[in-house]
Amino acid sequence: MLNKIKKHPKLKWGLLIILSLLALAILFFSSIYFGAWGKLPSSLELKDLKQNRATQVLAANGDLIGKFYVFDRQPVKYEAFPEHLVNALIATEDARFFEHEGIDKRSLLRVFFKSILLQDDSSGGGSTITLQLAKNIYGRKDYGSLGIVVNKFQEAIIASRLEDIYSKKEIIRLYFNTVPFSDNTFGIESAAMKFFNKHTSQLNLEEAAVLVGMLKASHYYNPRIFPERSRLRRDVVLTQMKKYGYITEAKLKKTIQKELELDYKSYSHDKGLAPYFREQVRKDVSKVLDTLKNKDGKKYNIYRDGLIVHTTLNYKLQVLAEEALKEHMANLQKQHEASYGKAAPWLTNKNLVLDALKKTSAWKNLAKEDLKETEILKKLNTKHNTELFDYDGVTTKNVSTRDSVAHYLKFLNAGMLAVKPQNGAVQAWVGGIDFRYFKYDHVSQSKRQVGSTFKPFVYTAALESGIEVCDYFSPREVTYANGWTPSNSGGVKEEDEHINYNLKEALSKSMNTIAVKVLMETGINKVIRQAQSMGITSKLPAVPSIALGTASLSVTELTEAYTPFVNKGLTSKAYYITRIEDGAGNILAEFEPEISKKPSLTETNRKLMIEMMKATVNEGTATRLRTTYGLRNDIAGKTGTTQNNKDGWFVGITPNLLAVTWVGADDHRIGFRNTAIGQGANSALPIFGKLMQKMNKDPEFNEFTRARFAPVSREIKEMMDCDPTKRDGFFKRLFGGGKDNKAEKEEKKEKKGFFKRLFGGGKKNKN
Repeated sequence: MLNKIKKHPKLKWGLLIILSLLALAILFFSSIYFGAWGKLPSSLELKDLKQNRATQVLAANGDLIGKFYVFDRQPVKYEAFPEHLVNALIATEDARFFEHEGIDKRSLLRVFFKSILLQDDSSGGGSTITLQLAKNIYGRKDYGSLGIVVNKFQEAIIASRLEDIYSKKEIIRLYFNTVPFSDNTFGIESAAMKFFNKHTSQLNLEEAAVLVGMLKASHYYNPRIFPERSRLRRDVVLTQMKKYGYITEAKLKKTIQKELELDYKSYSHDKGLAPYFREQVRKDVSKVLDTLKNKDGKKYNIYRDGLIVHTTLNYKLQVLAEEALKEHMANLQKQHEASYGKAAPWLTNKNLVLDALKKTSAWKNLAKEDLKETEILKKLNTKHNTELFDYDGVTTKNVSTRDSVAHYLKFLNAGMLAVKPQNGAVQAWVGGIDFRYFKYDHVSQSKRQVGSTFKPFVYTAALESGIEVCDYFSPREVTYANGWTPSNSGGVKEEDEHINYNLKEALSKSMNTIAVKVLMETGINKVIRQAQSMGITSKLPAVPSIALGTASLSVTELTEAYTPFVNKGLTSKAYYITRIEDGAGNILAEFEPEISKKPSLTETNRKLMIEMMKATVNEGTATRLRTTYGLRNDIAGKTGTTQNNKDGWFVGITPNLLAVTWVGADDHRIGFRNTAIGQGANSALPIFGKLMQKMNKDPEFNEFTRARFAPVSREIKEMMDCDPTKRDGFFKRLFGGGKDNKAEKEEKKEKKGFFKRLFGGGKKNKN
């Protein structure tokens, strides 16, 4: 044989070439195996695979609200995979999966020789599920012209080690938990939740086929963007399943005829359910995690460690709250814009727009370049395609940055918080009209004047200090020492000047003049202490105007301060996180309701206040709940409107649900054009009204909608048994005699009058 080789040089050179190529291949493979092209994971490392996992935020019933992640991944166990899901994967991606040991050697050699000798980058083929798993976990690196070969060999080595460590079922589990799907989604559970709003275990045959079909090219076969392509690819998967005997011909025909139906749920940070709530949860959980360490002594990472955050949020109630707020705000926005017409401040007030423009990042970045204001304005007046929010849908328009700022200035915003008053458990949290475009949370971050929603604290303090419901106060205007003269909406008719109102009637009609007189009679400091004892933590100004809600509070703070009215006088702090767990279900932190130990008002006065606020709904400023929205639920409440119609408020109280809504412009210099639109009964109350309407239609909310306040006792009835109004007697009308409250006495001191100054009447002072 050797002699033949010596006699035939071509054969000799051919053999040398083959041996050289073989030696080169062995050397090349060895260089990869021993890490010359990058260290490969050892068997020990592969036994403890760790992947970035999304942290889940769950509602009270366990439904997924949203996630925090770098990669949207949610691992699940093999038992969660329906049989048809596994069969679809094997039939489409690796028909011999249970027969081979993770590597198709013939295909691998084909890739090697075609890629090196023929420079054919499309040689492909032969990629098993195990090889794909290796690629999913460790990715691919750029090694130049040899890249595909080096990566293929690396994956083959890793795949071989994986097959030695894990069973076939475990490899399927790892694969499904790491494989990338469309829309930056990793793992089958995240994909199932995103595209079909159901868990992996609930996927039917056609849904499983859609997701498996997506694996060939996740963007190209994205069912959200390209539904027809996705459907055709689904049918290919189903055909493969028929080919390998996983489904029958009849099943194939029946399933192929079905339309592609998605129930898409975005769990991005800006979209999806309760984005303002999720952002607040993220902030709070991050603070908690800063105090904790895992078993390796490192801090937990909310974006990578696959934690589970359990909250008190009522998933269905949150959905309805967002619907109610958006429906009302879309209609209110039209009223708001129409009322101003061409005289709108966002169109005519250049300084207002300029101030807003200076707050933008675009202005600040240009200012860093030392440009003059005129130069900055010129650049920001340049038009370009911009995505703009509107209730009719997001549109792209050719506008300047200045135009965009003016556009957003016109929008009213809103905040709503609903809690269980007995423990403060948050049921719904809507911080604004759209988190994508308005990041500022009007539940937790914003503080605005609360208007007449502060009056119940004044009346509570009055009752606690001994003033009775059946005490009467005059609605006549009084000018106080600082020259301030509060008035009622619409003023007081001349014929009504001698009509006095009891506390219930004055509160239900939200009479400003009487609220201030009640405050003065009670004492400003007593009212402030009462409000603080009920949960107000912000500084309250010691001035008469506080009775009309000139203090600025957040929606959260006001909500907490109202809980004593339905919680036996105890204040419940708003709480929304119940516990934080690691991915294995181990509890990292738990949280309990925070409820005050001591009642801030007597039980009798609490019941009196509820009856007075029920009158607000039944016959006072909140009667729209009965007339317009047709609500027959047990409801107490209070409307609120601030100076110059800047803010509208409503507090809705039921025995088991307390909701506070606020509506106004983000820029406090822009108010409603008139009281008809801006009053709390028109701007804020409808959100609560619409929410209750929706809840009444669903028996699941009977806990809230059918709850009843305790029957009114004989004692309470007797304490309220008086005429709502009382007319001054003849002599008082003629001479002004009779009992004066402190406010009116102050007024008389200011007006000591003409006769005393003229004749020097009255007691002389000691000097």
